Amino acid sequence: MHSQPVELAAREVMKAKTAGGGRRGLRPGGAPVPGPGALGFGGYEKVKVQVRRGEPSPRPGARRAVRACGLNFADLRRRGCTSGCRAARLPRHGVRRHRVGDKVMVLARAGLWQEVVTVPASQTYLMPDGMSFEEAAAFLVNYITAYMILFDFGNLRPNQSVLIHMAAGGVGTAAIQLCKTVENVTIFGTASASKHDALRESGVAHPIDYRSMDYVEEVRKISPKGVDIVLDPLGGSDTTKAFNLLKPMGKLITYGVANLLTGQKKNLMAMAKTWWNQFSINALQLLHLNKAVCGYHLGYMDEEFELIGGVVAKLVSLYSQGKIKPRIDSVWPFEQVADAMRQMQEKKNIGKVILVPELPKEEPKKEDN
Repeated sequence: MHSQPVELAAREVMKAKTAGGGRRGLRPGGAPVPGPGALGFGGYEKVKVQVRRGEPSPRPGARRAVRACGLNFADLRRRGCTSGCRAARLPRHGVRRHRVGDKVMVLARAGLWQEVVTVPASQTYLMPDGMSFEEAAAFLVNYITAYMILFDFGNLRPNQSVLIHMAAGGVGTAAIQLCKTVENVTIFGTASASKHDALRESGVAHPIDYRSMDYVEEVRKISPKGVDIVLDPLGGSDTTKAFNLLKPMGKLITYGVANLLTGQKKNLMAMAKTWWNQFSINALQLLHLNKAVCGYHLGYMDEEFELIGGVVAKLVSLYSQGKIKPRIDSVWPFEQVADAMRQMQEKKNIGKVILVPELPKEEPKKEDN
């Protein structure tokens, strides 16, 4: 099973070490891990910082000093492990060689929660002017996902309507901003009530509290025919509800199974319930209903260099024009990764949760004479 990609912001370097000659990275549990694919079990307290001595293992690509990493919802299931990490093939043409000191964004399957990483040039993109390292770490996975769902699959056009689940999360906030680049798009967004003011400010016309309301009924009250596009990261019975909410010629794009995650540890009952209620339909039914169902997983496109590179170029252009800007919820040092995971798992975040090797040290205030 492919894991979701992760992203970071880094500076191109030739060598990078900690003062003690070791490199720090996040691994499940406190003991050394024998290699990629070794897993720890339990709650978030099992994810700890590990110091490893010596140089990184030789791999194709250039060395990067990590400044910030994005925390994604899929990481809550993987517990920050590096299983599935591998170097992508370098394309023969079209890759710009970065210079020492360049600021880059990195997109990889896993293994980026470290102070120093080695990745191929095909997985790096120059940061646009004015972008912070934290914004860069919040950019690639969320905005690529939202863009391809809305425009490549969804074919979003003016005067359409969109339902965005988990609207206050990383992909949700990216999708809202991208919807605002199209004229007169009506946005419905599900989130807890405490986040509704922030959603309205960002452009959501109809925030819905999924905890106290039936979002299907709320959408139908405002738009009896339903919506044109549904972004579904939930899975289970919510995918069936999403399909039934589509207008004729509507599109459902499913890109996650967040309903599987009910706490820090695996809940077999919740997993069984989600899979039992998983949406299923055949081609003949689609023919009669005039609706489309699409599945999206960025992790299965890690070698689609031209496709992903084209999307990133469009997104960087939108950023440079001021039309999109990553929203950062909070920044956590590696040592507090468990707290960062809880922040996301308990759905307290509005925007992206970021990990950094160390928080910048505050300069001591000068006393007035």
